[in-house]
Order: sequence, then structure tokens, then C-alpha cells
Amino acid sequence: MATLSFAAQVAGWAKDIPEAVEAVRNQSAADVVKEMQTLDSEGGKMPFDTGFLQQSLLASTAAMPRINGALNPVDGKTYSFDFSTIEAVIAGASLEDDLYFGYTAAYAGHQEYGANGRAPAGFVRSAVQNWDVHVNRNAEKVKKAFGL
Repeated sequence: MATLSFAAQVAGWAKDIPEAVEAVRNQSAADVVKEMQTLDSEGGKMPFDTGFLQQSLLASTAAMPRINGALNPVDGKTYSFDFSTIEAVIAGASLEDDLYFGYTAAYAGHQEYGANGRAPAGFVRSAVQNWDVHVNRNAEKVKKAFGL
């Protein structure tokens, strides 16, 4: 569990270079999302059948996207995820903005936490728990890139 806020983690070495802080935050947020979205067949925890759950991910700086009880896949259709919409929200966010990432598929909660005998996948919780890992790795990359 994180003991320091994001700002406290990077403030000591990046206080005079806001671009460095933003680079660490943006890449770390993107890395968490990519980890959430990594399919179980590719070593992640995201279950995959049609791709509908994966493509239902939304990002916002205003509020957590909500599960829509009526949002289900169309029989026989497959779906693909486009990371560019998530990237656009991350890139457009100021450092003062909170970033929210949430799945809108009707069954998203059942997949995350388990239901009706299905084991929980935990694709969101496990990725979020790795925030510090992503921040520390990206901080090292940014330090080198900025010569800090």
C-alpha cells in the first residue's frame, strides 16, 4: 500500500520541473490502464470473450465512469479496444485533475469481484496496487531523460 501521495513521491527531485512530474504521472496512469487491460491469455487478468468488457473502459477527469446495467455485447459481435481515447484524457489532464478509469459494461463488477460461482478476476484492483511500481519505474526513466 502506498504511504506517500504521488506529489510527495516525486517532489524531492522534480519540484522545479513540472514537465517531469507530468511525464511520470501520465506514463504511470497509462501503465496502470495497460495492466488493467492486459488479457488473461497474455499474462494479465482481464477476461476475454468478445472484447466488450475491455472496450467498455472510459476515462474522465470529472467523475468515475459508471457501470450501465443495460450495456451488454451484441450476440456474435466482437469488439476491440482503442487506447487513443484513454491517452487523450490522460494527456489533456492538468496535474491538479484527478484521473478516473472505469468499465461501463453491465457485468464489469461481476468480472472484477466474482459472482454466481465465478472467481473474481481482479484486473482493476491488481493493476491499481502496482501504482507505486509504475511511478518508481517511470520516475527513474524521467530522471535520466531530464538529466536529474
